[in-house]
Amino acid sequence: MLNLKHPALLLAVSAAVALSACGKPAEPPTKALQPAATELVDTDFNPKLAEYIKTLSDDKFQGRAPATKGEELTVAYLEENFKRIGLKGIDADSYKQPVSLVQIDPKQVSAITLSGGGEALPASLAYRDDMFAWTTRVTENISVTDSEMVFVGYGIVAPEYNWNDYEGLDVAGKTVVMFVNDPGFATQNPELFNGNAMTYYGRWTYKFEEAARQGAAMALIIHETDAASYGWGVVAHGSPVKFDLIKENKNMDRAKVEGWVTTETAQKLFANIGSDIETLRKQALSGEFKPVPLNVKASVSIENNLRELQSSNVIGYIEGSKYPDEYILYMAHWDHLGMDFSNPTNKVFNGAQDNASGTGAVIALAEYFAQQPQPERSVVFMLVTAEERGLLGSAWYAENPVFPLEKTVAAINMDVMNVYGPMKDMVVVGLGNTDLEEILVKYTEQQGRYAVKEPNPEAGIAYRSDHFSLSKKGVPILYAKGGNDHYQHGAEWGAKQRAEFNSCCYHKVTDEWDDNWDLRGAQQDLFLYFRVGHELANSRHWPNWYQGNEFRAIRDASAAARQ
Repeated sequence: MLNLKHPALLLAVSAAVALSACGKPAEPPTKALQPAATELVDTDFNPKLAEYIKTLSDDKFQGRAPATKGEELTVAYLEENFKRIGLKGIDADSYKQPVSLVQIDPKQVSAITLSGGGEALPASLAYRDDMFAWTTRVTENISVTDSEMVFVGYGIVAPEYNWNDYEGLDVAGKTVVMFVNDPGFATQNPELFNGNAMTYYGRWTYKFEEAARQGAAMALIIHETDAASYGWGVVAHGSPVKFDLIKENKNMDRAKVEGWVTTETAQKLFANIGSDIETLRKQALSGEFKPVPLNVKASVSIENNLRELQSSNVIGYIEGSKYPDEYILYMAHWDHLGMDFSNPTNKVFNGAQDNASGTGAVIALAEYFAQQPQPERSVVFMLVTAEERGLLGSAWYAENPVFPLEKTVAAINMDVMNVYGPMKDMVVVGLGNTDLEEILVKYTEQQGRYAVKEPNPEAGIAYRSDHFSLSKKGVPILYAKGGNDHYQHGAEWGAKQRAEFNSCCYHKVTDEWDDNWDLRGAQQDLFLYFRVGHELANSRHWPNWYQGNEFRAIRDASAAARQ
């Protein structure tokens, strides 16, 4: 049995906030609630956590970029710790899962030329100013020529919502144009999709995938700042270099060209057929939408430099005593952005919070689990590569799983731990998606804390970290972290700390270890992650997505495969 450090504080869960096991949970609190207790608990999970974070974010690890000396040093450190802890390797004494990547560097992207339109339509769309385009196909040259453009609403095929924007349309060889996000955000109707909270269907990654399945030659998403949750500069004025997995088909199943167009560009395209964005948005939301030809043809060409890279996921596990072929998975990404050689004063993207903190947390969890009685199910600790390049390490694992995904009970993801001290709130990203959160809420309350949903669900954070790669395969996931409601300083102070990090340090060389950090909050959260995983590892419970979730059918099918 688990020897809890604070047994007197393991209180019964209040029925008022209990979650239903048969359907979606009760509406999460929308304002701060007073916790059941004010005494700080569970702040001493593993005293080595600070050491792990500080070491991994040291300059000598060179920013932990994949396929660099920094990776070599990082992976060696991770393997050394997994071996010291006593985790089993996935291949004899090795903890490395090789990951094959490709770097696609566009050296020339033409304008998108338009033909056949009216006089008011420009002859071309300028790269970065009017549009931003690339190819994920692993090829040095790609072109789309005289492709008919068609507006396809939100570009969504969602059977569980009875929604199909492509119904009755053959888009083979055509260029599809669509809105970002999904109908729930556009209407703020809680009964449509998931209301304000983005679903998988609202993500631009899904829209490109669906366009490819439909046979489109080019897929263009209309950028709107509120719906995308970031400005045009984020889309078009960063590095154009793309990274992807190396697949046998060289990604030839993807659309030839993917990209974005500005709102202003979309207005001009729609004016060409005597319409505008708001009119077509109403049509797209009407429930009787039919794709709209834009009466114009598009052409574009791209030339690439290609570079193949080798990287590694690092995976170790504790074998279960009774059900060794069933797995609880803890995960975080070990990589960051490497070096900025043009910076004369600070060249290293240390990535202390993002994500040396999550990587150190996984090591700390593995160490703590190894000190407990052997679990009945196997517990896996996975540190993945290339998250910063597009969730690629986790995507590789999802396509090449070491442990069968249908036998993977659940996954718990850690990306940026709380370094600001103990918090009363626990933010559950995607609250209302899976019954895993019922277990988390139980233990959160036992700490005298409360669970809340993320403050901006419309941004789709639930689809923007490594757990999402497993979500798409049906594996129930938990992505939760300490919030802003600090025990001593309050919620306003906590929110200020997060905002200052985003402004000064996120994805900058200033994301460095700070001796003044208060890791008691991270330790609290580690106890929660441990207790959720420990309960699952010693039970026969198979978590699932709630009815109506976009991943429920995939999980149900995998459950049938387990039988």
